[in-house]
Amino acid sequence: MNITKAAVICTALFIRTFTTHAQADRSLYIIYDTERKAEITFAELTASIGHADIVFFGEEHNDSIAHVLQFELLKAMDERYAGVALSMEMLVSDDQLVLDEYLSGLITERNFNKDAVLWNNYTDYRPMVEYARENGLPVLAANAPSRYTNRVTRSGLESLNALDKSAKHLLAPLPIDTLTGRYHEKFTALMGGHESMGGLKIYQSQNLWDATMAYRISRFSKGKNIQKVLHLNGRFHSDERLGTVAQLRNYVSRRTSVVTISCFPDNGYNEPDWESFSHLGDFIILTDPVIPKTF
Repeated sequence: MNITKAAVICTALFIRTFTTHAQADRSLYIIYDTERKAEITFAELTASIGHADIVFFGEEHNDSIAHVLQFELLKAMDERYAGVALSMEMLVSDDQLVLDEYLSGLITERNFNKDAVLWNNYTDYRPMVEYARENGLPVLAANAPSRYTNRVTRSGLESLNALDKSAKHLLAPLPIDTLTGRYHEKFTALMGGHESMGGLKIYQSQNLWDATMAYRISRFSKGKNIQKVLHLNGRFHSDERLGTVAQLRNYVSRRTSVVTISCFPDNGYNEPDWESFSHLGDFIILTDPVIPKTF
């Protein structure tokens, strides 16, 4: 499958109307294979993930081109491989029932939109959900409900012990692994230092978020006829194989093959310094920073 600039723009218009100021002779994205140390095509990316059981696509949530590429990758995987399924940070675990009802045609999209907790920019992800519905692909609502991550932010992970069995079923099993090392350092830097972290409770809520996505992906990937999962999340959750990727290793066998993609706009797009990005993932996708964001 060869995605031309025109195809990307057309798909982007399908996802969301926006104006592009890219020059006629420029691509909208560049893909780099960190193992081969070479720029590759979209078709080569699709072929390169053939061995993967789980593919993490890390995004910036407002990146117009990232959403286009996610949509195109889902289609390309479905066309090339058997048993493809979609997993999304953008949907929460207690909406799995209403999501499944919508995918199976039991309820209308209007009811789905009303009853599910949808992000403000759900229109960016809707084409992927619709493709899955039309083609019979399973979709996982991977994220933890915000009421529980908020509880941890306020009262710590121990506060989850007060939940009843049905509530705990929506989360990763307790106790949650609080990842140390590099991920802790990155999160601390993101939050502006230890003093702003509320006694590490905010970091604990991040671990709950990651662990729940990881645990749900692990169970989802063992489902009947599911052979390959494409998981979408903000790239902080999967860059450097930290966060959700690291938590996943607590729930799957060593034989499970995981591939990570880190996608983001960068001001050095015209002359990328690939060496500075290579630690982020198996594949790096830089998108043209001049393309308008979705929000």
